[in-house]
Amino acid sequence: MADSKPLFSLDGNPVAAEALLRDVFGLVVDEVIRKGTSASEKVCEWKEPKELKQLLDLELRSQGESQEKILERCQAVIRYSVKTCHPHFFNQLFSGLDPHALAGRIVTESLNTSQYTYEIAPVFVLMEEEVLKKLRELVGWSSGDGVFCPGGSISNIYAVNLARYQRYPDCKRRGLRALPPLALFTSKECHYSIKKGAAFLGLGTDSVRVVKADERGKMIPEDLERQISLAEAEGAVPFLVSATSGTTVLGAFDPLEAIADVCQRHGLWMHVDAAWGGSVLLSQTHRHLLDGIQRADSVAWNPHKLLTTGLQCSALLLQDTSNLLKRCHGSQASYLFQQDKFYDVTLDTGDKVVQCGRRVDCLKLWLMWKAQGGQGLERRVDQDFALARYLVEEIKKREGFVLVMEPAWQAGESGLQRKAG
Repeated sequence: MADSKPLFSLDGNPVAAEALLRDVFGLVVDEVIRKGTSASEKVCEWKEPKELKQLLDLELRSQGESQEKILERCQAVIRYSVKTCHPHFFNQLFSGLDPHALAGRIVTESLNTSQYTYEIAPVFVLMEEEVLKKLRELVGWSSGDGVFCPGGSISNIYAVNLARYQRYPDCKRRGLRALPPLALFTSKECHYSIKKGAAFLGLGTDSVRVVKADERGKMIPEDLERQISLAEAEGAVPFLVSATSGTTVLGAFDPLEAIADVCQRHGLWMHVDAAWGGSVLLSQTHRHLLDGIQRADSVAWNPHKLLTTGLQCSALLLQDTSNLLKRCHGSQASYLFQQDKFYDVTLDTGDKVVQCGRRVDCLKLWLMWKAQGGQGLERRVDQDFALARYLVEEIKKREGFVLVMEPAWQAGESGLQRKAG
């Protein structure tokens, strides 16, 4: 086998395969990175669906096409796609392009491995462990657990499932038959994944009790207390509160200390959806917005948002040290998670999660962090806040524009500054 020809080939022609990839990489550098990040270029060459289908020729046929044609296909895909790295792209909570993170994504895709056992992904199992440890430290935990998930929605759903299992472990075997009517609590400004998760897990959307938010979009702890009492009076068992650090629409940060006090009084699991706002923990100037997050049981954090790590990079962090993730989700498949391997089998992390195959999402963040350092990432977060303040002031003095409301986080910081003064 050592003397055989390389298996990597294109129709038996490795030279042509390498040439194709070089051409595609060149296309990416020119059309996506260079032009896609230029303010003089369009964010997107928009076409209506019917016209776009015709331009792309999406039909899959029995006969293959030439490499020249394939390059044309790649060029068309890039041409008509939205350039989320463009400086004028403001449509979602992710944008921008970090070259080190992109390098990590390219390496990840090229190696094409799955993050479930040490034997198939030795580098990335150790790397994920180290990255999650760093994120937990920023939350304020000296120990714990965690996993990278396919998006913040899944992280939130994991948290609900873990909280339910912790209180009623028999539900893993007996299902909904083992459960009384349950109630979980979140604000009206929460991400829609909380209700989706309740439906997906069989709890039903009626189990989600919506807590009022103030005019800035922050959960009102007093109404949380009221909702808990109401749920109990109706015969439901409260088990989880999901707070939000950086709401989707208003960018509000819920008062975590006060919410933690409520959770502590009632013995409830506290989850913080910090998918967008979690990266603020890197900033010494602004991390007070998440004061109290260290009291949470679980945290969802998406570095692909505020840190521009690239889709997708979503961490679920746990303060738990009892192997709750594995007890809740593990199935001990003997054909994959053998216990007599020649290394420490606790490194086979795949049984912690619902997925089997799981893509590597840690390398892009690790490589970017190595290049920028924590200080560089802190400057990036602080710059985002500075740009937001600049935009607010420009809107105030720009004719034809009206500022609907001050940013929720800015109002909070102004109050702190007045108090300090």
